[in-house]
Amino acid sequence: MPEITLKGISKVYRTKEIETTALDNVNLDINHGEFVSIMGPSGCGKSTLLNIIGLLDTPTAGTVGIAGITAAGMSDTRLAHFRNEHLGFVFQNFHLIPSLSVYDNVELPLTYRSSIGAKERRERVEAVLERLGISHRIKHFPSQLSGGQCQRVAIARAIVGKPSIILADEPTGNLDSAMGEEVMELLHSLNRDDGLTVVMVTHNEAHARGTDRTIRFFDGRIIS
Repeated sequence: MPEITLKGISKVYRTKEIETTALDNVNLDINHGEFVSIMGPSGCGKSTLLNIIGLLDTPTAGTVGIAGITAAGMSDTRLAHFRNEHLGFVFQNFHLIPSLSVYDNVELPLTYRSSIGAKERRERVEAVLERLGISHRIKHFPSQLSGGQCQRVAIARAIVGKPSIILADEPTGNLDSAMGEEVMELLHSLNRDDGLTVVMVTHNEAHARGTDRTIRFFDGRIIS
């Protein structure tokens, strides 16, 4: 069974004057352990698709299945818990909280799990920061970090909860080429060594070529 299943997904945004179709009858299966890249011109629906896979947005039509569970009908609370347990997010702009230290940013997803005590939270945070080579910045704040360091912290936050799926939206978009390569190697190691499924939106053809499969979008549809 695929880990991610999209059936007949459409997304239409409506205002009083205009109707915009962001996704048009998208069908897609992604298997456990795949590293999939999504490419296409700006505005073609890539980020909308990623938000729907990540259960951050709901489709106008169609069904989303994650790890064998259909998201339709879940309450907001259940959706939040499901995202927290199964999905890790990495964004182009990092989305770190400026007023929190590196440690507190990475710990944050774990604070929503009552089953994980303070001791285990600290052990997990320290272990993941050590693995990503950023433990020496544990007390620093995002404003004191380079872009590459911020993205490492963001990846640490994404994986500290031990999700099965990583969703990455232009994860190298704000980084120079050297830092971008480092981030890509981190994502590949999570896929290769930990068996995580990775779905990545990118404009970088070289980064896409390094993934298992590239899905190309145009005007809200998969074209290849």
